[in-house]
Amino acid sequence: MPRMGRLVLPNYPHHVVQRGHNRQVVFAADEDYQRYLADLRELKDPFGIKVYAYCLMTNHAHLLLAPGEAVAGLGQLMKALAARAKRYRNRLEGRSGTLWESRYKSSVVQTDTYLLACSRYIELNPVRARMAADPSEYRWSSFNSRVSLGQSTEWLDTDPCYLALGCTQQQRSERYGAFVRGAVLVCLLLGFGKRWWITGTRFLVMNKFYEYRQWVLSFIGIGIAISAIRHWGDWRDFFSVGNNRGQTTFLLDVDVVE
Repeated sequence: MPRMGRLVLPNYPHHVVQRGHNRQVVFAADEDYQRYLADLRELKDPFGIKVYAYCLMTNHAHLLLAPGEAVAGLGQLMKALAARAKRYRNRLEGRSGTLWESRYKSSVVQTDTYLLACSRYIELNPVRARMAADPSEYRWSSFNSRVSLGQSTEWLDTDPCYLALGCTQQQRSERYGAFVRGAVLVCLLLGFGKRWWITGTRFLVMNKFYEYRQWVLSFIGIGIAISAIRHWGDWRDFFSVGNNRGQTTFLLDVDVVE
């Protein structure tokens, strides 16, 4: 049975995820991260791709990419990145075979409403994985490039939603940092969702909650947990926005996309 064609729209951001085969480690040392980012920096312009955000975890990579009119450039970029990383690791470890898990996954970020939320989702991955208490502590994401005036990444593209945060770079950095950090505590307290898609194509389905009930009770106390459940509807309305189809999509992202 042929594979379903991938949906890629010109001039739209896409949230791209590529995982290691069997979720094996892909980035084991600083040199692995540095080499992948160097390849991304080198290849983005030849393939006509803008890079708005990224986060490299130990066994997968999150990228926020926007192709130009030539939508084939997105697939070509990911293919080239994967091939270079595979050759590098195979040569380094004296091995052969695949490094990555089948095809990369991608979702179109349909409206500006979700663009900053998707960047935040990507850059909060280390916090959700308990690898850092604050996104600024993690070296291999785009967060510090957005919030640290003296630590800019020249090759990283700036999306229009980020530019709209303020008239100066300092305003934009401060407001974006507050926007991302404002979700840290909540994503840790409410870390029982299956998925929190913030691209506009899916929205939260509260399932498997009872699998995590003991963790919730032990973490925030029985009384607070009961109150949280009773007032879940109020929280949901507060932390959600409507998309252009009238659906409700949550901006709080609390679990790593599988």
